[in-house]
Amino acid sequence: MANEDLGRTLRRLRRLASLTQEELAERSGVSVDVIRQLEQGRKHSARLPTLHALANGLGVELTTLLGDPPAVSSTGENDGPRFVAVRRAIMPVLWGSAPKPPGPGFSLERLREQIADGWTQYHAAEFDTVMKALPDLISDARTATASGDDGERKAGYGALGKALQLAGHVAVRMGKTDLALTSLERAIEAAGQSSDPLLVPMIVNSTAWTYQRQGRLEDALNIALHAAADIADNGRTGTADGLKVWGALTMSAATSAARSGDYERAAAMMEAAEKEAARVSKLPDGGDNRMVSVFSPSSVRIERVRLAVQYGHPQDALSLAKGMRLSKDTPPSWRTWLLLDVARAHTDIGDAAGAVKTLESLRRVAPTWMQHHTLAVAIVRDLWSLPNHPPGLRSLAEFLGVGE
Repeated sequence: MANEDLGRTLRRLRRLASLTQEELAERSGVSVDVIRQLEQGRKHSARLPTLHALANGLGVELTTLLGDPPAVSSTGENDGPRFVAVRRAIMPVLWGSAPKPPGPGFSLERLREQIADGWTQYHAAEFDTVMKALPDLISDARTATASGDDGERKAGYGALGKALQLAGHVAVRMGKTDLALTSLERAIEAAGQSSDPLLVPMIVNSTAWTYQRQGRLEDALNIALHAAADIADNGRTGTADGLKVWGALTMSAATSAARSGDYERAAAMMEAAEKEAARVSKLPDGGDNRMVSVFSPSSVRIERVRLAVQYGHPQDALSLAKGMRLSKDTPPSWRTWLLLDVARAHTDIGDAAGAVKTLESLRRVAPTWMQHHTLAVAIVRDLWSLPNHPPGLRSLAEFLGVGE
């Protein structure tokens, strides 16, 4: 994996974790000389297993170490007009006018449908489409919060919470995690004024994910556990929606624990999540699945595959993935992560042909996600560096802009 920003990112993440180069070498099993050469810019590339080891030692996702997705700018505040509009929607100008009550043609039901469509587009990696729609969605939701009817006003705050949560997710995908946290904090504030008791913990889960992206693993673990406990203590796991939110938070906590090196605790959490996931289909359905956390037997298995790969058990990952039947409501984003992790596992055991075959499947089912994901580029670059290229690799390399 070649990346001119790799050394800079590695140094920033190491300092954020308060680790010396020697301490990171001990944690990761990567020689201090390699770490030093990468950080000093004397070495600009590393093999995928080395990157896995460094990410594990830092306690972050591999994609955090790899940097922004392909074609995403890393130029700080110099965003294009579309993203500037999203920023303005999340953070309205100071001393701006207060939202006016909705007019006679306003439909809260239509707004919720549009927000749900936005989540579908997000999971399909149609980020440009989502960014185009977000300013109006957030503005319309703010309008709904000015309604004179108490029920409509609370429903408006619920819509605003979901719209700002969506904006936070898009900001993370664009590499803007601080903006994402601002959006999510405002989403939680709005959700607290809604009538949906599950909305705050759903957004807390998004916040935990963003903390993970920033390497704040203890913070991510604590808020996920706190929110999951609140759901259980208040008896909200008796519905499909409540159980989904609890399960997503539990899986998030397990991921943070694993990345912190506490694999036994993570395994126990995943075991509890897998047991409870079997109950989802037997409980009363709460409504639109697009507006609720992803949690099912399929999502638990996908997360188990991911953790197995990340912590050096590629054969276990392949065994877990073999013969998997994904539920029909598994979003394209989750299918993408599964196929990428299977491709990583094949790469780690030296099965280049298996990796290419898996990536070809990903290109067929989720080409936009594949182009957006830094891990796909890393795997193809790793395979491209091999002396013998398996059939199909050149086409994938051309598709991702990787090659000689």
